[in-house]
Amino acid sequence: MSEFINNREQHSTNHTDRLTILRQLFKDLYNGKNIKEVKAHFDAFIGKVAVEEIAQLKHEEMLDNDLPAEEIQRLYSLHTEIFRDSIEETPRSKHPENEPGHPIHTFILENKEIDKLIKEKIQPHFELFIQDDSEENVYQLLEDCNLLLDIDKHYSRKENLIFPYLEKYGIYGPTNNMWRIDDFIRDSIKEAKQKLTNYDGDKQGVAGVINFIIQEVVNMIYREENILFPMALQNLTEDEWVKIARESDEIGFCLTCPAGEWKPERNEMSEKAIFDGFIKMETGQLSLKQLELLLNHLPVDITFIDHDDVVRYFSHGKERIFARTKAVIGRTVQNCHPPRSVHVVEDLLADFKSGRKDDEDFYIRFRDKYVYIRYFAVRDENGEYVGTLEFTQNIDPIQAINGEKRILL
Repeated sequence: MSEFINNREQHSTNHTDRLTILRQLFKDLYNGKNIKEVKAHFDAFIGKVAVEEIAQLKHEEMLDNDLPAEEIQRLYSLHTEIFRDSIEETPRSKHPENEPGHPIHTFILENKEIDKLIKEKIQPHFELFIQDDSEENVYQLLEDCNLLLDIDKHYSRKENLIFPYLEKYGIYGPTNNMWRIDDFIRDSIKEAKQKLTNYDGDKQGVAGVINFIIQEVVNMIYREENILFPMALQNLTEDEWVKIARESDEIGFCLTCPAGEWKPERNEMSEKAIFDGFIKMETGQLSLKQLELLLNHLPVDITFIDHDDVVRYFSHGKERIFARTKAVIGRTVQNCHPPRSVHVVEDLLADFKSGRKDDEDFYIRFRDKYVYIRYFAVRDENGEYVGTLEFTQNIDPIQAINGEKRILL
């Protein structure tokens, strides 16, 4: 089913007003208003904020690219403080992040190791360094920074594997600003290593950069687990998570490794249903090859899901309008859509299964095409629901038809 259907989505005036207030609060921070005053206004007028609201805030519009790095970091930290303890948990029917090997499960495992490194090594060794900047204490802190630099793999997977999919769904805030803070953290760890490797007694210089690292790494864990990861889980499809999991090995992992190989459940067809020869139907018989060629030569795209909502087939013509990959076969249609639009799919299927509807049509502009999307409830001779057929066609050429063109003169 097409992820571009949004006819059932409604955006309330109240939602628009809340976004306007949030943008104004961020502008107040940018213009130097006291954080306590801004937070008080946030609590009074917003209270709790949903991840999807944060996703719609374009932070890059509020942060001037010409600002010094320190000011960008300061403002982004203030943004985090505004949201702290005020983010609503997004209700979801499934929690794949709890499954070993899922990319988010691995990210969270890494965050636990990063937090452990900070609390059990960096902070205690930093305190010893402040008390006595002996060669031994300098060396211990340097070794801790060497370990922490492994965080680059964690950030690189996030930036190169998750961010591109968020951008696909029009979510750019994390891409532009979280990446900047990631770079600040990387640069600070390298700076700390340099200062400690060539330590010349500048204890305050080391203290400043180590304090920054501790604060920002801890804040980044909060941003990831309370904003970024829920945002990604709400928008990315299971297929996209599978691709991320497969590509993660190329970048590597930070301080730990995945707890297992993630294999999402598939509903496979029995091999007995696939055979060589002919298929006999009520009005004729075709070989499997003939049937496949016939379906692929239709001037429309079709997809069929069975009564259990499992994708069983899609045609593969030369100019398919919406891309399909073979990975969708055997998967429930709900898992082929971003979580935020699953309810639209489920509502439509519920109408078909209950008999309230037999078909539903949508029509949208998509790239250079005018696309007509039709859904049909497929029922057997007894009227029992056996699945849903999606029928998609570019109707621009049809709308351009006028007059007559006869086969016979």
